[in-house]
Amino acid sequence: METERKIAPASAENRKRDHQGGRGNQGGRGNKRQKTQKQKPVKEGSTEEVLLADVTDLFSRQRLEDPKHGEASIAEGESESKTTLPEPFTELDVKVLEISSTGDGLAVAPGSDQIYVVPFTAPGDIARVKVIKHFEKHHYSMADFLSVVEPSPLRDDSRINCQYFSKCSGCQFQMLDYPTQLDHKKSIVEKAYKNFSHIPTELVPAILNTMGSPLQYNYRTKLTPHFDGPPGYRNRADARAGIKKAFEKTPEIGFMQKNRRITLDIEDCPIGTDAVRKGMKSERARVAVELDKYKRGATILLRESTQRVPNSKVPSPIPENTIAIPVEGTETTDLKTCITDNNATSIEYIDDFTFTNPAGAFFQNNNSILPPFTQYIRENIIPPVSSSELPVKYLIDAYSGSGLFTITLSSLFKSSTGIDISSASIEFASKNASLNNIPKSKASFLAADAPELFRSVTYPADETAVVIDPPRKGCDDSFLSQLLSFGPRRVVYVSCNVHTQARDVGVMVHGYVNGRDGHGGLGRRYKIESIRGFDFFPQTGHVEGVAVLSRIDEPLPRSPSVDVMEGVEEKLGADVADAEGIIATGAFEGVKPTSDA
Repeated sequence: METERKIAPASAENRKRDHQGGRGNQGGRGNKRQKTQKQKPVKEGSTEEVLLADVTDLFSRQRLEDPKHGEASIAEGESESKTTLPEPFTELDVKVLEISSTGDGLAVAPGSDQIYVVPFTAPGDIARVKVIKHFEKHHYSMADFLSVVEPSPLRDDSRINCQYFSKCSGCQFQMLDYPTQLDHKKSIVEKAYKNFSHIPTELVPAILNTMGSPLQYNYRTKLTPHFDGPPGYRNRADARAGIKKAFEKTPEIGFMQKNRRITLDIEDCPIGTDAVRKGMKSERARVAVELDKYKRGATILLRESTQRVPNSKVPSPIPENTIAIPVEGTETTDLKTCITDNNATSIEYIDDFTFTNPAGAFFQNNNSILPPFTQYIRENIIPPVSSSELPVKYLIDAYSGSGLFTITLSSLFKSSTGIDISSASIEFASKNASLNNIPKSKASFLAADAPELFRSVTYPADETAVVIDPPRKGCDDSFLSQLLSFGPRRVVYVSCNVHTQARDVGVMVHGYVNGRDGHGGLGRRYKIESIRGFDFFPQTGHVEGVAVLSRIDEPLPRSPSVDVMEGVEEKLGADVADAEGIIATGAFEGVKPTSDA
């Protein structure tokens, strides 16, 4: 029987912020309400929150276009729909209106304003779907894709290059041409800043076109297929009785099926590099032979590693597990193999730079886009030269990992410091600097938690640029407060989650965190110079973002009038931390200016 995909709808309380540029509801009545309803709060920037923002926007636009509703707004929590919703597991035809920022199609059925979330579809498709679960309060339903009844002009199924497409949860866009994919990913960045930055539109520059990947297939240098344990291996009663379950046959080895907690057996993945695909084939065979060694499920590491050798030293014949690729314009050849040991060391080349890394640790998984990507960072990390300002001579690389930015940018600066919480990453970063003949005076590394990093650096802020590349959850309040207090001249924010990036950039543009200046009232904030997406993962709904910001030594103009703020203080007390923040969230509703009292 098919299982339901459970998505906890984001409550209005959870989606509000304490103020413009703030960090969301972190206490008070919102938490009590969630506790009463026994709902898990939706994480900021999560797939659930991003999907709900897109659904809400489309539903509102549909209502505005409907003459029966005119320009009436949608009441918060309204649960009535125009028509009775179909029972779960009902099949029906829907028309796809657009693709959400999560990569799923947003569709409607005839005679209904309910939004159906349907994977593997293109705008304009009429698709047969199976309804899985309704979220009536938020006007959307999750549905499984069954077939295309009438294809959109954007859809061409001859482009599909994988037999598992429309089942595997990995790729979503193989039926679309690449320019259409890039246009959609640009729209993801646009919607992220519209929905999550809380910045006035006039302060957000036009989003630049998404930079495409040189390779659209055979690009992933790391894959991690998995398999589940034998049936019943989680049974606690059997475990207490000493009964150990064993595999009766080779399990499915692959990736999750879309909208299911089921592992789909995947023999080959065309977005993996040739070396990774060879490794996948051999690892599947190995697991089948060594199955009795496993008492539960496991995740298999497939990481490409490269050895660059002179052409004269290329082995002949090439070993069966090796891919040989001549390096254009040189007398060398790259010998690529697949590493399956998490503790082994992988080697990667970006232009003339060499990077080593623990095979199981994080490193960007699309080597083909790294040269233009790092070049873009190089071109934007230094602000334009001004006769009235000191030149930027120092770099801080927060969340530095094994030194990607510290090393590739080192030639631009007098001194650079990379900081990461992982001591293992710092060890490899130091080795990588040595491998690339960069002296310690030019590039040094510190193991420290990112929120503490500015206490370890003595660079003058006016002459310093900062590049940050945090995890998907983005930066925390402590880090942003320190960043604003330090006030570097230039910030380049690299992110694998453009929604949390937009939230954090909003904080930097406003110049305060949770209603308070992060810089002692100096009026220091940031202006967005540019925002651009990078397509590290073609065929999927994922896009990375790069935001370039420059410091502005003046406060953000306050739009509320003084008498309104005085009215807020009169009602809520003189100890209100920041009247502008209260007004921005609508907390002053019902408060009249003192002149009208």
